[in-house]
Amino acid sequence: MATYLITGTNRGIGLEYCRQLKQLGHHVIAVCRQPSPELEALNVAIESGIDLTDRTAVDALATKLQGQTIDVLINNAAIVERFGLSNLDLDSLRRQFEVNAIAPLNFTKALLPCLSQGSKVAFMTSRMGSIEDNSSGGSYGYRMSKVALSMAGKSLSHDLKPQGIAVAILHPGLVQTRMTNFTPSGITTEESVKGLLARIEALNLENSGSFWHANGELLPW
Repeated sequence: MATYLITGTNRGIGLEYCRQLKQLGHHVIAVCRQPSPELEALNVAIESGIDLTDRTAVDALATKLQGQTIDVLINNAAIVERFGLSNLDLDSLRRQFEVNAIAPLNFTKALLPCLSQGSKVAFMTSRMGSIEDNSSGGSYGYRMSKVALSMAGKSLSHDLKPQGIAVAILHPGLVQTRMTNFTPSGITTEESVKGLLARIEALNLENSGSFWHANGELLPW
């Protein structure tokens, strides 16, 4: 049994991570701002009231978790606010950077005392954060914040390698969640998370820092 800590767990992909990992017999620590009935029904350890942009709350959680070993840290929490060039919202741009890029980096740093040789860190980014793959433009805040998150993950893969900690940068696919308005062309959270867990299972120090699709495809930067 391994210990997994996942952020953004009250719904969607984060909730499905908790569900599948619990079914596999792992110890799950679910971090969220407000737990949902679906999360509470899973009977996992829930750390609620945690706003990842609040350094005081993050530091308090890190203190509470001192002495525990986290085998896999999954930075899943994110927001999307869709603005194009014609209605560019700079406050939204800053907010998405704060939540999607800065907060996961700071959270990982705060929890480093709980990680050890053999631990793994996963960042849930997006194919929309691929510069080469951008063929439609728009979504400035989301795209730019996910590029920044991927860069943070790549840098961490180098900085944490001497400690024996591997880092994955993961795209879940187009998934039927509230964030995508439950698009009928997307895959289910169950299918997505099965693929994501396979990528995390395959993660090691040799392939640390790779940008993977949940289906195993290596994605362009």
